[in-house]
Amino acid sequence: MTLSAPTVVIFDMDGTTVRHLSPKMLGAMEWLDDTAFKISRLWQWIFERKAQGPIILPTPESPVKAPKSIIVHRAIHKLRRKPVELLVEPCPSVYTVLDLLKRSNIPTALVSNGLGKGYGLDIIEKFKLSSYFPITIFREDIRKSKPNPEPILLAIQNMELDLKEDDVVWYIGDRHKDVIAAQNAGKHLPCRVEPVAYALNAAAAILERGYTPDHILMSYQDMYIVLKRLLENSAKKKQSQKEALKSA
Repeated sequence: MTLSAPTVVIFDMDGTTVRHLSPKMLGAMEWLDDTAFKISRLWQWIFERKAQGPIILPTPESPVKAPKSIIVHRAIHKLRRKPVELLVEPCPSVYTVLDLLKRSNIPTALVSNGLGKGYGLDIIEKFKLSSYFPITIFREDIRKSKPNPEPILLAIQNMELDLKEDDVVWYIGDRHKDVIAAQNAGKHLPCRVEPVAYALNAAAAILERGYTPDHILMSYQDMYIVLKRLLENSAKKKQSQKEALKSA
C-alpha cells in the first residue's frame, strides 16, 4: 500500500524530532528506557502483588500510577547534569516540515517513551516546539510504552479528533518499535495509520512489516518534497470532487 496524504501527523521525539549530539547516548537512553519499563512490571508483580497471578500491566481502566521505571528515568536525567541543548538538537530541516503541516492545518502531536519532566518538556521549551505540538505524551502519561499503541491512541484521544474512514494518520519514528506501535494503533482506529521511517532501524521494520519503500523518508528535505506533493494532489482531488458534485 502506497503512502497517502496525512490528515493527522504524530512525531516520535528522540531520534526523530531531535537528535542526540552523541549517537551512543541515544542508544544507551533507548536501552535504559525499554529495560527500566520492563523491570517495573516484574517489580510490581513481586512487591505489590506478592508474585501472584501473571506478570501483566494494569488494565486500561486502571488509574495511571508512576511505575518504578519513571523513578529510574528521573535518576538518569539528574545524573546527566547538562541542559538539554548540550545533549540534543533539532533534526535538520524538521522545522520545514512542521511549518508545512501548520500552514496546511494538519493537526500534530508529539509522542515519546521518555520522561517529560526534566527532559521532554525542557526540549519543547528550549527549541520552541510548543506551537507545533499542542499535544504531547510522555512516560508519565502512559501505562504501556511503545511498541504498545497506547501512547499514539492517547495522543489522538487528547487531540479530540473525530476520525473517519478516509482519514490518514502518519506516525513518524526512527525505531523498530515505532513502526510496530503505528501498526498496532491501526487496529484500534477507524482510519489508516501509516508508519513513516526516519532512520535505518525503522526502515528495516517497514520492509519486514510489508509496507512499501515509499514509507521510508530518511531526511526531512525528502519528507517535505513528498508531503507537499501528496497534500497538493489531495487538495486537487477534493476540488475535482466538489466540482463534479456541483455539475451533477
